[in-house]
Amino acid sequence: MPVSRRGVLAGAAAGGGLLVAWWLVPRAYGTPLVAAKGEHVFGAWLKIAADGVVTVAVPQLEMGQGITTLLPQIVAHELGADWRQIAVEPAPVSGAYGNVPLAQKWIALWDPLAAGLSARTDALMATRFAGAQRFNATAEGTSLPAYEMSCREAAAAARAMLAQEAASRWGVTWEECEVEGGFVIHGERRASFGELAEAAAGYSPHDPPPLRPEPLREAPLPADSDQAPAYPRIDLPSKVDGSWRFAGDVRLPGMVFASIRHGPTDGSELTGFDRDAAGEIRGLAGIVESKRWLAVAAETWWSADAALEAMKPKFAVSAPVSSNEIAAKLDTFLTGGEGFIIAETGFGAAAMTRVDMARRYEIEPHHAAPVETATAAARFADGRLDLWLASQAPEQARIAAARAIGIATEDVALYPMPAGGSFDARLEHDHAIEIALIARELAKDGPRPVQLTWPRRDELIRSRPRPPAWLLLGAQLSGADDGAIDALRVRIATPPAAREFGQRLFGNLTTMAAIRETSGQPDPLACEGAVPPYELPGVVVEHVPVEIGLPVGRVRGNSHGPTTFAIESFIDEIAAKYGREPLSFRMAMLGNDVRLAACLQRAAQLAGWDGGADQSGQGLACARIGDGPEAARIACIATARQGEGGVRVIQLAAAADIGRIVNHDIARQQIEGGLVFGMGIALGNPVKLRSGMPENRDYAGLGLPLLADCPAMRIEFIASEAPPADPGELGAVVAPPAIANALFSATGLRLRRLPLLSDGI
Repeated sequence: MPVSRRGVLAGAAAGGGLLVAWWLVPRAYGTPLVAAKGEHVFGAWLKIAADGVVTVAVPQLEMGQGITTLLPQIVAHELGADWRQIAVEPAPVSGAYGNVPLAQKWIALWDPLAAGLSARTDALMATRFAGAQRFNATAEGTSLPAYEMSCREAAAAARAMLAQEAASRWGVTWEECEVEGGFVIHGERRASFGELAEAAAGYSPHDPPPLRPEPLREAPLPADSDQAPAYPRIDLPSKVDGSWRFAGDVRLPGMVFASIRHGPTDGSELTGFDRDAAGEIRGLAGIVESKRWLAVAAETWWSADAALEAMKPKFAVSAPVSSNEIAAKLDTFLTGGEGFIIAETGFGAAAMTRVDMARRYEIEPHHAAPVETATAAARFADGRLDLWLASQAPEQARIAAARAIGIATEDVALYPMPAGGSFDARLEHDHAIEIALIARELAKDGPRPVQLTWPRRDELIRSRPRPPAWLLLGAQLSGADDGAIDALRVRIATPPAAREFGQRLFGNLTTMAAIRETSGQPDPLACEGAVPPYELPGVVVEHVPVEIGLPVGRVRGNSHGPTTFAIESFIDEIAAKYGREPLSFRMAMLGNDVRLAACLQRAAQLAGWDGGADQSGQGLACARIGDGPEAARIACIATARQGEGGVRVIQLAAAADIGRIVNHDIARQQIEGGLVFGMGIALGNPVKLRSGMPENRDYAGLGLPLLADCPAMRIEFIASEAPPADPGELGAVVAPPAIANALFSATGLRLRRLPLLSDGI
């Protein structure tokens, strides 16, 4: 009888005994940090130098969210260091930095057969997978849940070791010593970290580490506060003066620069190009052709791109898709396709015996479009590949690059670089594969480093947008003529985007192969946020998986964006039809969620909420992202006004509950950035496809908000004792429905498609 791993696990779990599997056995990972001259390593997270500088390893991609400040800040607080003596370095890819919470959330993507046996089994599997596979991906706002305690424990252990060394010199017990400001102190005696580090590094760390009684916490500040942050961003000065190095800033001796042309669709094949046309371009270093793309390397990137333009590569395209075809498929499947129930609350489907009100909402694909296009540098020599690139999943990028050129993963060294934005675009690793192939080809004439930078055109062609989603919401209302919702059905026609992405990331499949592998599969992760944050007697969510022929992926907010837009627009429509004030209508449905209620009340105060009366131009929306006490909450009120240039959003007021605040300044920046991102989703231009190609292939065509378009913002946080939650997605999710509801208030027009001005106004 064939035995599967799922069978073994299920049998062990059902038997009630110890769950035994070789791959669940705990593993220990040595410190991956290497000490430079004068430095001393204290575990996997920090080094202390003779001059007192404390260097903190950061295993997450810095892409503007401030992780290179947050983790060092936690270390500095727990260690007792002066913030001015803190430095950072990107952590090498290592099992010591496994992102267990993300591995557990994505377990259905990397091991769908074994997922869901039990919460304990999933946790054990995730822990083992994250370490053994060196999975330290940056996504889903999991950095603090994954690494805060590890940073605290490492810093607490180092603090005790420093105190032990000082105590041994002074003839006192180490528990009598205080550690603060970069010094160990006992009475009038003081010793700096630098003078203690060498000897202290030889002590054995305490097990368990002596943690401080309370974790780091910052109090919420008023919306108009100009108080300077206690922990200013580490990356801010270098970003202001231009010395911060992104992937595009890497320079190596003898480096050449490459540009690339991809076919219109993922199934395109390169059929020809005019090689002779490149002969007039000076400084050419090589031409590299692949089945689906053409690249040129030259002494400057501009020369390489000009050569590609002159060579006019041609591609054969099979079954190119258009936006109209995608819309037609979604329309057909929304009403007639097979649906899979993926979530039920309360009485579920049984609660709905009729539909009293129904509305349909349409969400176009949305591209991440980070400022820095896909960029990577590489050097191939003696069978080894060195990579410099920004990646949210560095180990998966290493594996993909190694497989592409037929070498072992251990022969690929990846040097993590920050990203100029990402919004989940750098979870994909196409550029890692391409730079590996280009570097290997150029190395045939002798090792030569090369840097690949995608043109904006190719970034839009090859990016996997957030999938389009057509949603049909139906409500059964009470007979009291007050709009109270007795039951809600949410039907979502959208591709199984998370499963498709998982096949690319973990299965290393091509995009078209990933689409075929996941076709027709229900995908709960592709429909997150469809269960509203309200306590309703019955809710049922159906996913109708649709194959649209367009590869899709992850973009900031992910599925919470479409689902929150539809739900909050629908709630507003019900309130308007029955003459209910939108704020009190929502408050009445919140049940025991006092945290979201507090957000709604505070947002109303910040905005001067007038009840959302006709022509007031104010629109309200709220959202909850996550489950349990770790969930983040936000309420937002948008204010729109009619002007000479049309309707304009003049203010966004938001109140958020993100649990314990670690860095108030960064949290506020994340909310502000998310609100602007959400404005781009709401008011930008849709990326329309014609014959597989985007009609707009430059930044200007996206219609993203300029600085002059940004409204006044009033943002406050609610004081909370809950665990810290990520603020990065909240603004992007809540802004579009708030703006849509504000436009209805200002104009009387109900816009049910994103972007809101897709069909004019």
